[in-house]
Amino acid sequence: MPNDPTGRALQLLSLLQTHRLWRGAELAERLEVTERTVRRDIDRLRDLGYPVDATTGVDGGYRLATGAHMPPLVFDDDEAVAVAVGLRTAAGAAIGGMDESSLRALTKIEQLLPDRLRRRVSALHTSVASMRWAADDGVVDADTLSVLAVACRDGEEVRFDYRRRDGHDSQRLVEPHRLVAADRRWYLVAWDLRRNDWRTFRLDRLGDARLAGGRFTPRDIPGGDAVRFLENTLGPRARLHEATIAVHAPLDQATDVLQWVDHTIEHTEAETCVVRIRGEDLGRLTMTVARIALTMPVDVIEPDELAGAVARLSANLSANPTANLSGDVTTAPSHRSGR
Repeated sequence: MPNDPTGRALQLLSLLQTHRLWRGAELAERLEVTERTVRRDIDRLRDLGYPVDATTGVDGGYRLATGAHMPPLVFDDDEAVAVAVGLRTAAGAAIGGMDESSLRALTKIEQLLPDRLRRRVSALHTSVASMRWAADDGVVDADTLSVLAVACRDGEEVRFDYRRRDGHDSQRLVEPHRLVAADRRWYLVAWDLRRNDWRTFRLDRLGDARLAGGRFTPRDIPGGDAVRFLENTLGPRARLHEATIAVHAPLDQATDVLQWVDHTIEHTEAETCVVRIRGEDLGRLTMTVARIALTMPVDVIEPDELAGAVARLSANLSANPTANLSGDVTTAPSHRSGR
């Protein structure tokens, strides 16, 4: 590496992109060259368009500055893999347009990866399963997210339309303090000026966000921070409910339908899989069981509340001969869990 100016310059750029201040002696030691060679390599990077600032004195050194344009980035192996995996995860985010943008960027990066890194990324993608969500799950508008982020940063009041949980619409004027991402849901923690109190707002129910022009001094969020306040506000709704079911099919057949469900396999037998499923509430769990039952028979083992809800659903469907499940849904006592 020390005798390869191009490779050395790329390694130097990788170090500078951490945006910390590097002393000349530190860089020379890392690159195994003299400080004079480091200065020549710094000049070479500047000729290529990278804005490298230099300061003199005891506390002097080199730092990559923010430029007027974006020159090519250089990643080491671990950074390249991290970016590719991060983009794949972002493609599943509940933000409008994010999936397409992330996939475009991911395609460009994967085309440039050497074979050894492409295999690492591929292994991660094929070995890690992501839980998919229903298509009607709330999607956040990217422009709304940007407006609120700027308002939180600059301490500027925001107006927006908001659809409450009961379906009624309202107009709000708030002091936005923090955005919180909770799984695929996004929330705004804000001081509601008209209600003179703290409120949380789901971003997928929020529309036409615009800066109101007024400035404010940030207040202390109850509980110490936005995450704790959101947890206290949501209460039991923030916790997932669990249930145990028996899916009467071999594991290889059940996998196709279970991939859409937040679940854990408890144990398997030749023709049965005992599965722990999770959902936001009893209604979601009931629809999860119904979805599985469209393909294969299911027994509800626990809890009794879910067994009752599934029994009512089955009875209502049986009362209508034109609407029935292709699978069988029954309830079972908890001793059938096999644990």
